[in-house]
Amino acid sequence: MNNSEENTDLENISNPIKTEEEVEKFTENTNEETNEVDNKYKFGWSNYSEITNGRFAMLGFLAIILIELISQKSFLNWAGIF
Repeated sequence: MNNSEENTDLENISNPIKTEEEVEKFTENTNEETNEVDNKYKFGWSNYSEITNGRFAMLGFLAIILIELISQKSFLNWAGIF
C-alpha cells in the first residue's frame, strides 16, 4: 500500500459522512432509533416494564441467596419472620 492509499483511508476514518445523502440517511436512522426507544417506555403492561420487573426480581432473589450464604441462617429467620 502506498502513501496515497493510506491518506485516503485516514480521510475516510476521520470524516465518514461526506455527501448530503449520507447525512440525510444518518439523520433518518437516528430518528427511527429515537422513535423505537420512545415506544419501549410505555406506561402499564408493556414488554419493557415486564423485562425491568423481571430483572429486579432476579436481583432480589440473588440478594436473598447471598444473605443466606453469609449469615448461615434462612432468610425468614434472618428477617425475624420465624
